[in-house]
Amino acid sequence: MIAAQFILSGMWLQDADSISSGNSKLLMIFVGMVAAALVVQAIALVVMAVGAAKARKRVLAIAEEVRAKAMPALESTQDFIANTAPKMITLAENLVETSNVVRSKAVEFDATLSDVNNKARVQAARADDIVTTILTGTAEVVNAVQHGISVPVREFNGLMNGLKAGLDVLVGRTRGFGSSRTRPSYRDSNDIDL
Repeated sequence: MIAAQFILSGMWLQDADSISSGNSKLLMIFVGMVAAALVVQAIALVVMAVGAAKARKRVLAIAEEVRAKAMPALESTQDFIANTAPKMITLAENLVETSNVVRSKAVEFDATLSDVNNKARVQAARADDIVTTILTGTAEVVNAVQHGISVPVREFNGLMNGLKAGLDVLVGRTRGFGSSRTRPSYRDSNDIDL
């Protein structure tokens, strides 16, 4: 339709002497080609419009199907969130409270453990002092006993050696009283060193 209007307007504006008959044929062919191109373009637009309408219907059907399937899931999710939100808030509050209690108990336990550790150190130092004192006293007692026993034993040993020597001299004089053999001296006959 538009193409026909172009053709008619082109013919009407044309002067009779201005275009030769060969040129007018070329002009008519050119205008016909333009008209054919416009008709092809109009057909293509109609086909695209019909295709777009079909695609729109399919997209709307798919969207409706997705909405029909997704809406129950979204509603159940919304109900689930609405039901669990107070519980989650309570749980979070309980976790905060539990964390505070655990933190305070950890501080108390640390203080108690430090106190026990300090007391254990003091007791260990006391026990070390007691053991050191006992060991020192025991060493002194052992030294005193050893000195108390060894001195009298040495004195007794010396006394016994003296008695033995005296007896040996006394017995030796009586035995050898009329004999002519020479008597060895006390130091020569006794091998015991004091």
